[in-house]
Amino acid sequence: MEMRPYQSEALDAIHTEWKDHPATLLVLPTGTGKTHVFAHAIHNEHMRAMVVAHRKELIYQAQDKINRVTGVQPEIEMASQWASEGGMHGNAECVVSTIQTQVSGLGGDGRMSRFKPNEFGLLVIDEAHHATSSTYKQVIDHYQQNPALKTLGVTATPDRHDEAALGQIFGSVAYCYEIPDAIRDGWLVPVRQQAIEVDGLDLSSVRTTAGDLNGADLAAIMEYERNLHEIAGPIMEIADGRRTLVFCASVSHAERLTDIFNRHVPDAARCTHAKTPKEERAHTLREFSDGRCQILCNCGIYTEGFDEPSIQVVAIARPTKSRSLYAQMVGRGTRALPGIVDVPANLFETRGIPDADYRRAAIEKSGKPSLRVIDFVGNCGRHKLVNTADILGGQYDDEVLIRATKNLRDSGRDEDMLEELEKAAHEIEEDERKRRANEARVRAAKTNYRSVDVNPFDVLDLRPVRERGWDKGRQPSDKQLELLRRMGVDADGMTFTETHQLVGEVLGRRKKGLCTYKQAKVLARYGYDTNVSFEEASGMIDRLARNNWQPLPDFESATVGVPW
Repeated sequence: MEMRPYQSEALDAIHTEWKDHPATLLVLPTGTGKTHVFAHAIHNEHMRAMVVAHRKELIYQAQDKINRVTGVQPEIEMASQWASEGGMHGNAECVVSTIQTQVSGLGGDGRMSRFKPNEFGLLVIDEAHHATSSTYKQVIDHYQQNPALKTLGVTATPDRHDEAALGQIFGSVAYCYEIPDAIRDGWLVPVRQQAIEVDGLDLSSVRTTAGDLNGADLAAIMEYERNLHEIAGPIMEIADGRRTLVFCASVSHAERLTDIFNRHVPDAARCTHAKTPKEERAHTLREFSDGRCQILCNCGIYTEGFDEPSIQVVAIARPTKSRSLYAQMVGRGTRALPGIVDVPANLFETRGIPDADYRRAAIEKSGKPSLRVIDFVGNCGRHKLVNTADILGGQYDDEVLIRATKNLRDSGRDEDMLEELEKAAHEIEEDERKRRANEARVRAAKTNYRSVDVNPFDVLDLRPVRERGWDKGRQPSDKQLELLRRMGVDADGMTFTETHQLVGEVLGRRKKGLCTYKQAKVLARYGYDTNVSFEEASGMIDRLARNNWQPLPDFESATVGVPW
């Protein structure tokens, strides 16, 4: 099975990390082939593998993908299904098992005790953001009794507060490719968000349980008759006949919303939940996939292991404080339609090798140019509810997320959230740039430029990206530090995240023909724009030198971008 470029990069990075870190983490968003990558990792290692997940849908999905990639049919250890215990010469070269099965039964030792750690060379933890729980730690500790074991955690959506904990389990992050990356590269569709104000939605009294809104409290509020209608009406209007997946707070909430939808448009909606019989659920999914119903309401069963690319609208009718849960819900709709972004090799000669521009254009012209996410907001009280800014803004700090969210809600329209984040970041950076320019005017008038220390991020007009929890305490490499030193950047005391960002920036500037860091450092001391060409910077610095390093008469015009 052909791999996409980022999948190949991820696989190479995993094997590289395993040389120094026996346990590493892969971050890939929903819809970009996490299972495909770890199936190839299993194939390449030629070792007996144990794959652990927490839902049966993920178990069967992993079994199918591993079989298609490796040619090996994994055995399942789950509930009434038992895998053989034989090693590489037995019948279970790969075992796929639920975490619940691994830790239950056999006199309290769990069924993991059936398997000898030394017979496994690779342990894969699917949906690894759950790996911080005590049950996962038991399983990981069991198999890591084998000192030669390699461990791979795979996740799409780690919560910010989970990052540091994941860093304690996985010694490194081999590869991190997130939703914004996949959208910009044309693998996933753009996400547009619309926030709908619901007058009767008051979550201020809802308790917090295990880090999220208490299920019973939330359900009671979402099931109010007035709230039901204020949610159903906008969904019908905004969806406008498009395939829509609705996430509900309870079984009753899902059933009652379905009833209201069907009163609007007969037979438009279906409802499924954990108590829905398996055969009925499968039939409903076929009707939804075939377009025989427009709206599918569910309570907690389609957050993982459900792939339906035709979904164009996701309605979040169960507010949440969990970034990982929210990202899983939104991720059900981020896939492009089949055949849009993956061009068969035999068409390359007539259509060319597709690149990011090609894929984005293909998505824009397709029957699904974007995903619409509908959020329902009211009085959230002390709660910080998650929205699309949180799952698309991993590199941004809270100030950017808050401004982007406010801008979107103030507009009252559906907006491309990536564009809103970039706009908010630019607004904040522009405010900061003006502040720095004012300081530079004062500094240049009073001080010889050589004696003033300047922050490298100010010099390059960069907003530092947020330090991920798993990178806290990680030291920059000697190679990074040496490169920055040669470029004239003083990186002493910088974090790994800071040096990584600066290395990318100075190398990127070189490719774009922009001025060097040393040139930018001189210009920044006087408040001049540093995003100029090498030649422009040379001319400006020559003028400053001829003026005995004193501010130039046209200093004010130069700082606002007027050609000097």
